[in-house]
Amino acid sequence: MEQLNIIKELINKGDIVDAINLLEVYVLNNSTHLDKAFYLLGNAYRKQGNWQQTLNNYQRAIDLNPNSPAKEAHRMVMDILNFYNKDMYNQ
Repeated sequence: MEQLNIIKELINKGDIVDAINLLEVYVLNNSTHLDKAFYLLGNAYRKQGNWQQTLNNYQRAIDLNPNSPAKEAHRMVMDILNFYNKDMYNQ
């Protein structure tokens, strides 16, 4: 869990590429706290604006832990995307 906290700090500092690389290695080599790792991956991709990877990773976290904060984050991203898509049609 300590490693995930360090990665969370990288995301907060804006070191997104490093955080994603570390998280990808983490999910391949660990079997604990994977819901948290996928949630953090979703957050990192969200900061990059990669909506598909954001939603995919939030969904993985939700699949592992239905009570994950990824559930609310997934809903919020969907709301944002639906808002933007509606605006595209109104121009």
